[in-house]
Amino acid sequence: MEDTGRRFAPSKLESFAVAVLTRVGVPEDNARIVAHSLLAANLRGVDTHGITRLPIYVERVQAGLTDGRAQGVVVTESETTAVVDGQNGLGQVVGTTAMRLAISKADRAGIAAVAVRNSTHYGTAAYYAMMALDHDMIGLSLTNSPSLMAPWGGKRPFFGTNPLAIAVPAGEEKPFVLDMATSVVARGAIILAAKKGEPIPPTWAMNAEGEPTTNAKEANEGGALLPLGGHKGFGLAMAIEILVATLAGGPFGPHLGELYNNPDRPQGVGHFFAAMRIDRFRPVREFKADMDAMIREVKAQPLGKGFDKIMVAGEPEYNTEAERREKGIPLSDAVVADLTKLGAGVGIPFEL
Repeated sequence: MEDTGRRFAPSKLESFAVAVLTRVGVPEDNARIVAHSLLAANLRGVDTHGITRLPIYVERVQAGLTDGRAQGVVVTESETTAVVDGQNGLGQVVGTTAMRLAISKADRAGIAAVAVRNSTHYGTAAYYAMMALDHDMIGLSLTNSPSLMAPWGGKRPFFGTNPLAIAVPAGEEKPFVLDMATSVVARGAIILAAKKGEPIPPTWAMNAEGEPTTNAKEANEGGALLPLGGHKGFGLAMAIEILVATLAGGPFGPHLGELYNNPDRPQGVGHFFAAMRIDRFRPVREFKADMDAMIREVKAQPLGKGFDKIMVAGEPEYNTEAERREKGIPLSDAVVADLTKLGAGVGIPFEL
């Protein structure tokens, strides 16, 4: 299906998301957190984790599988650590609660980490890591997801895409923001390709027989994602699973509930957040000056054939955000149809 070519004002999309969520019983404060997270993803060009996810969030709230009112509760803590029970709340709300706690503890102790269990899909990992930037801190955000990626050498899904994000402030340069899945691609990219009827590269996923496939629907239904860098990506995914699930006391891999096509059980997703004050290591001004120097030197390196510039992690997203704030957020026909149907179902017309 072709894109509409239409662009939508971020503020209006965000207001629509808030209105829909509050209509189905989510408190306004929680709804605003979720909506802000979704539109932050769209603005940065991560459309797979943007407003396209709103319908499934609403569906699970209405089914009673996600508690739209929950914010997460601390079950154990020390000066530098905590474990938060997400109470099956919206992942963006639980994640924000936990990252704010990590930042607060780091502000006092210099460094802190918070593990989360019993949460749900939380959107983009970078959203939480970047919360540390305004505090002159380095932020870390990890999460697991239902089984989507085959172990290296296997053909059945076991671990999820298990993304990680790290955000590091700079001085005059843009912050360094790395946000990556441990699979070759996030599942959202395959879901979006399937909605649009587009093929996927053969390096992204396998079919049910363990063979590379270019059919997004085939990959999404019975297939498995491939780990980034083969055994290395698989090892990194398992390391993340340990931090977000085993350390927090939550379920791992195939014991998590699905986000889609799961009308019976909560997800049980785990997260891990950390924050560290730069001034507990060295003066912030000196650190930022060295970050600027590193970024500039990296970008000034000789170009490889076929490239016109070097960009560091986070730079493409910052560029996209600037462009979309000016021109609006593009949405495909499929996403517009989903949002129109969602709005009609709850009495909030999608008329932007």
